Amino acid sequence: MQFPKPLIPGQLIKRYKRFLADVKFDDGREITAHCANPGSMLGLAEPGSTIWLSESDNPKRKLKFSWELIEVDLGSGPTLVGINTSHPNALVAEAIQSGAIPELSGYPALRREVKYGVNSRIDILLEDSALNRCYVEIKNVHLMRKCGLAEFPDSVTTRGAKHLGELANMVREGHRAFMVYLIQRGDAESFSLARDIDPGYGEAFDAAMEAGVEALAYACDISEKGIDVTTRVPIRN
Repeated sequence: MQFPKPLIPGQLIKRYKRFLADVKFDDGREITAHCANPGSMLGLAEPGSTIWLSESDNPKRKLKFSWELIEVDLGSGPTLVGINTSHPNALVAEAIQSGAIPELSGYPALRREVKYGVNSRIDILLEDSALNRCYVEIKNVHLMRKCGLAEFPDSVTTRGAKHLGELANMVREGHRAFMVYLIQRGDAESFSLARDIDPGYGEAFDAAMEAGVEALAYACDISEKGIDVTTRVPIRN
């Protein structure tokens, strides 16, 4: 995924009300940007951090700028982290279609946001007339508290636990189901659940895996030009 226009660097003043961020540009201007991330963003919202924003040409938008990336350093050098949670579904869909996620290859039809289960929508539904359906749920990952180890979730997510249960039900009906953790950072060497943050999600994950749900974790290559899904990383339980 390439950004349609060059991103604009700035300095984070503060993030507040979850979806708002005050930013200072290099020329001294201060603006309020949209933060498309409902999570806690633990470790990714430090005032004074260098961040990058996209600019919209849509005159109907209340906030012209959107926060896309932040630069962080856990001690092994600076790295860019994508914080926009509206991107992962499109990134994974693009990666499946290009063959970058071989575990999900072989399905000629790909649909997004398809209703299923109990009042739910699956992020991606893969279909083939000769195969059972493959249900793909995607979670954005950007938490890292230890160098190289990406974690999810960064806050309690009852909705995420519900999704795992829905996937398990699809397996019981005879279909395949994948939980894909899309890590929007390039410094991830492995992935693990943050069970200390949300024990309930960890329990739901274990139950889903026992039911036959499969899990994948993929890291991304991130620059000011774009984000691409690149490398599968091992999942530590």
